[in-house]
Amino acid sequence: MTRFGYPFIKLFFKLFSPVVRKLWIADVHGLENLPAQGPCLVASNHESYFDFILFIAVVDRKIHYLAAEKFFVHPIWKWFMAFMGCIRVDRYSDANVRAYREIARAVKQGRLIGIFPEGTRSPDGRLMKAKKGVALLAIKSGLPVVPVGMRGTWEIMSVRDKRPKLCKASIHIGEPLRFEKVDDRDLDEEILRQATDTVMLHIASLTGEEYLFAGK
Repeated sequence: MTRFGYPFIKLFFKLFSPVVRKLWIADVHGLENLPAQGPCLVASNHESYFDFILFIAVVDRKIHYLAAEKFFVHPIWKWFMAFMGCIRVDRYSDANVRAYREIARAVKQGRLIGIFPEGTRSPDGRLMKAKKGVALLAIKSGLPVVPVGMRGTWEIMSVRDKRPKLCKASIHIGEPLRFEKVDDRDLDEEILRQATDTVMLHIASLTGEEYLFAGK
């Protein structure tokens, strides 16, 4: 479904990208920081469903977003998840064997892996404490992490909104971050927290916000 569905969705975005840009995108900064080829992690703050919609609209490369299990059982969202090639992550399980297998396949194909380190949409438009998944993936895979700051998507469609508003957002893409691979025996909570904080502090600088959870 992804093989045939994603090109259709990209065609849809390509045809309507001028409309999307006019209605919801004010500007895009740092697009040159996204590698033209090869796999990498794209880590963004998460304020709205429009975060990934707008990012897909301005990026030509295929990106597989990690998404919560609830979307894959939703009668409508599950089809969009399949077409987009989103990777199911069970937030209440430490295993996620299938997710890691799909991530490995996408990496082997040289794709982008999209991840929202906070795990869910912000309830108030401010940065939340991030989970350590982005650090774990970056350190174990050796992939660079491209931080992305989305500004204004919460105003477009917050968690409380049923439909989008005609507001404009800006997308800020930072330079890739690289983390040294660490042997599993030496990979502890402190290393993961420091790497997570590094990613989130870069995202914070791109959003113009403050990340209040560094070192916690």
